[in-house]
Amino acid sequence: MADKDQGASARAAKPTINDVARLAGVSKKTVSRVINRSPLLNDETRERVEAVIRQLGYVPNPQARALALGRNFLVGLIHDNPNAQMVLNVQHGILEALAGTDFEMVVRPVDRNSSMLLDDVRAFLERQRLFGVVLLPPISENDALARLCDEVGCRYVRMGSAQLDSSEHMVASNDREAVREATAYLIQSGHRLIGLIEGPDGFRSARERRLGFEDAIKAAGLKLARSLIAGGNYTFETGVTAANRLLDLSPRPTAIFASNDEMAAGIVFAARERGISVPDDLSVIGFDDTPIAAHIWPPLTTVRWPIVSMARSAARKLVGDVVLPGDDSQPSMLPSMLVKRGSVAPPKPEVA
Repeated sequence: MADKDQGASARAAKPTINDVARLAGVSKKTVSRVINRSPLLNDETRERVEAVIRQLGYVPNPQARALALGRNFLVGLIHDNPNAQMVLNVQHGILEALAGTDFEMVVRPVDRNSSMLLDDVRAFLERQRLFGVVLLPPISENDALARLCDEVGCRYVRMGSAQLDSSEHMVASNDREAVREATAYLIQSGHRLIGLIEGPDGFRSARERRLGFEDAIKAAGLKLARSLIAGGNYTFETGVTAANRLLDLSPRPTAIFASNDEMAAGIVFAARERGISVPDDLSVIGFDDTPIAAHIWPPLTTVRWPIVSMARSAARKLVGDVVLPGDDSQPSMLPSMLVKRGSVAPPKPEVA
C-alpha cells in the first residue's frame, strides 16, 4: 500500500520553477523573466530556459504570475446588447486573439439603464483585478464608463459604429457609409418607396445606420415619409411587428432596409405570411451578415459587419504589448461591405 502511495505521489509531483532554474543553470528570477516575456534577456538564455520548460512540461502558475505582475490574466467582456448572435461573435473574436496565450475571458452582462451601473462595473473590475476590458455597444458609448476604467487602472477598448475615442481605446466600423451604399443599391435597382426598420433608441449603431439610409435617400432626391420608418429592437419578433406595420401601408414599400439581420429575417417571415414574394414583390436588405443571412430563403443581401475581426483587434489592442511586445499594428477602423445575394430585385412595373 505504501509503495502505491509513493508511486502516486511521484506521478502527482509537478515540475516547479526551481526545477527549471536548476536544470537551465539560471536563477528563479531569470526563469520568471522568460515566462513573463521580459525583453531584458539575451536570445541564448531565453532559448535554453524555454527548452528546459518544454522538456519538463512545466506549466507556470497563473496565480503566482498574477501576483508577481500585480494583475490577473483576465480580459473582461462587458455588454448590454439584445442581439445574442452579435455577443457570440464578439466572444469568438476575443477567444481567437487570446488563443495560445495565458489570458482568459470573463463575460459580464450589465443593465445600461440601471442607476447602479457605474458602481456595479467598478466593483466587478476591482474584484476581478482584470488586465483589461472590451466594452460593447451601446455601453461602449458611455464616456463615464471609459473614465471609470482609467480611474481603477484597467485597460479598455471600446467597440462601436463610429469613432468614440483615441485609436488605442477604439475599434470602429463605418456603419453610416455602408448603409448609404446598401440603400443606394436599392435605389439603383429601381426602388423609390423604401422602408426602414431602425434599431433601438440609445444605440449609436441605430443612429449611424439611419443616417446612412437618409443620406442615400436625400442624395437620390427622394422624399422620406415618416410612415416609412418603423422602430425595432434588433430582434426577430420586432422585425416581424415593424414589417407588418410597413406592409399595411398603401402604397406599401417595394423594398425595406433593416438595421440588422434578425429584423430582416422578420421581414421575410411577415411577407411570406401575407403571400408577398421576396424579392419579386418586396426586396429586403439586412445588416451584420450573421449565419441567418445565408441560411434563410432567399439568401439575404446584407451589409457584412466585421464584428469578429473587430473583437479580435480589440483584444489584441489590450494584450498585444504583453503577448507580442512592440506590436501596435491593430487597426482602429474596419470597414463593412455590402454582400449581394438573392433578396433584392427590381420592383415590378405596376408597383414601381
